[in-house]
Formats: sequence, C-alpha cells, structure tokens
Amino acid sequence: MTAQATLKTWVAEPPPREVQDALARLCRTPDVVHVAVMPDVHLAEDVCVGTVVATGSTLLPAAVGGDIGCGMAAVAFDGKAAALDDARAAAAVLGGLGRAIPALRRPGPAPALPPALAERELSAPGLESLKRRTAALQLGTLGRGNHFLELQADEEGRLWLMVHSGSRGIGPAIRDHHDARGERLPGGLRALAADGADGAAYLSDLGWALEYAAHNRARMVEAAAEVVRTCLGRQVCADTSIACHHNFVRREAIGGRELWVHRKGAIPAADGEFGVIPGSMGAPSYHVRGRGCAAALCSSAHGAGRQMSRVEARRRVGASELVRQMRGVWFDHRAAELLRDEAPSAYKDVGAVMRAQRELTAVVRRLRPVLSFKGG
Repeated sequence: MTAQATLKTWVAEPPPREVQDALARLCRTPDVVHVAVMPDVHLAEDVCVGTVVATGSTLLPAAVGGDIGCGMAAVAFDGKAAALDDARAAAAVLGGLGRAIPALRRPGPAPALPPALAERELSAPGLESLKRRTAALQLGTLGRGNHFLELQADEEGRLWLMVHSGSRGIGPAIRDHHDARGERLPGGLRALAADGADGAAYLSDLGWALEYAAHNRARMVEAAAEVVRTCLGRQVCADTSIACHHNFVRREAIGGRELWVHRKGAIPAADGEFGVIPGSMGAPSYHVRGRGCAAALCSSAHGAGRQMSRVEARRRVGASELVRQMRGVWFDHRAAELLRDEAPSAYKDVGAVMRAQRELTAVVRRLRPVLSFKGG
C-alpha cells in the first residue's frame, strides 16, 4: 500500500474541488514524501501550479512543468518613475520595447548562443537540433501568455524594471523528452530514478535550460535598459539586481533530510533569500526575503495565481473592460483584444496571497505598475 505524503497548505481560501483532488492524487504518488501548497495554487496539467513536491529518490518532470527555469529578474534605475508621467515618453518607451524585444523569435538567421550554452550538449540529438535552431532564435525574446516586462515605482517613487520569462520553446521539449522515458506511477505521473542514467540526463538538460532562461532574461534586461536610457535618460543600477527561478528541481536539505524539491510555480525562500513576486498587469508586485519555513519546503508563492482559466477570462472580459481595469498603467491599447485573458480580474488578489504566506516571506518593498509590455 502506498504511503500518504504529508500535505501543508498556505491558502487564502479553500481551493476548488478539482485542485483538492489533484493534490490528493499527488500525495498518493509513490516516493512523494511532502507537498507544500502555495496561496497562488491553481489547476494545471498533471501537477497544479503553486505546488512544491519533495521526493526521496525520484524525479518527476511533470512536477517542474514545461517552462523550465521560468522566473523573474528585477533591477532599479537611477531616477524616478515620474519620468513616465508624460504620455509621449511612455509611448516612446512602449515603441522602443516593441522594437527591441520580440515576442516569439528574432528575425533572420539564428545568432550564436553564448559559449556556456553552445558548448554544453543536451542529452538527445533532437534536443541538440532544437537548441541550435529554435533556442538560438528565441534567446532574448519574451514569449506570450503571462510573460511580461514591466516598469514600476517603489514606495519612494524610484523606477524599477521587472521581467518574467523562461526557457521558451526548448523547456517543454526537454520536459516531454524525459517524461516519456519515465516509469508510469499509480496516479498517472512518470518518474525517473535520480541516481540512474535517465535521471542524470534530465538533471543535466534541466540545468542547461535554467542557464538559458537566466541568459534570456538578462538579454531582455539589457535591451530594456537601453530603451529606458534612450527615452528617459535613466541608467540601470546593477547592484540592485534580484533574480529567481520558479520552475525547477534540485537536491536540498530540509529538516535534516536530503530531498529532491520540485517547484512548479513557486520560488525558493530559504532564510534571507531574496525573491520577486509579481501581481497581475494592474496589481502591485513585491520584492521579498525568505523566512526558511521547512514545512513549506523553504518556498513561496511565485505570483498572484490565476482565478479564471484563459477561456473563462476571454468569455467574461472584453477589450474595453481590460482597458478599464488597466487605468493608470501605460500599455499598448491596440493589443487589448489579444490580452483579455491576462486581465487583472483573471488573477487572484496578490495582497491576499501575500497575507496568506506571512510565515514564508517578509516583504522588502512593494511596487506599483507604471508601464506593462506583453507579447500579443
């Protein structure tokens, strides 16, 4: 008989029945010893977003998901966000970002990947081919869905940049390749033995994707910083940089035991560790410091979390309603029809999320959105 994993939740309200059922199945999965549920939890394929899963000896690619290395980068500028009070300045920045940061792929032939990525081989020929073609073309691109770039103001009015993106097309390919090689477990998930050849190959490819995602965000930070410098005359202050992943797995010591900690839509929050938690397009975001809560597997929410599916949001929110909800934040109104499923009302109240996880993180600063840039 399969032992039941322990389950600990930090939620603002009881999750929907389908989320509770998914969590119950996860807790019955062999080798899962503990599950921590973040306040931004919501239903997703196989394993809910906002879930942290600890195993003893196996790796669960579905408990990381496809956007391996998806995460955040934030950095401050040497000036005030009031520079964006002027509509012409905001329009210039939005236009500059649109030219500098593609949504899907860069035009023309694929550029060379950085040596650290180009010289490190992936575990299968198909992944290597995808690395040379698609991954090279997508480096420095934002993606669609909930990926975004935002300019923000902190409590003192200082201008900040925040970027949310990940490993683009190659992350799902890595997940799918290794998940297919796993052993099917009761409940439906597939597992790889962490000390076996397949587990080692997955960890190696995952490490590559994490590095790619970090390079991807760094390229966009550099491009956005140049746009802000050109349009607003503000310079980046590199010593303010904060970065974190929220889809990955690694070996960690938790409560005196070595475990494989899988985070799918959760940031690491060890004692003193800095992180970034975004709200929706129209809601505040937070810079936080981890409290090292072992029962939460030293983790934290990664954002507001969806409360409507994309289909429901598109059914309930029209373009004019999105514009109304975004009042006070600059964005390209021509993309309103395409961004309806990203409306602020499609997401949970990020303030409630933060209150539900006071045990997990301490707020360092609160930032309000000033300008939002998304791929349509």
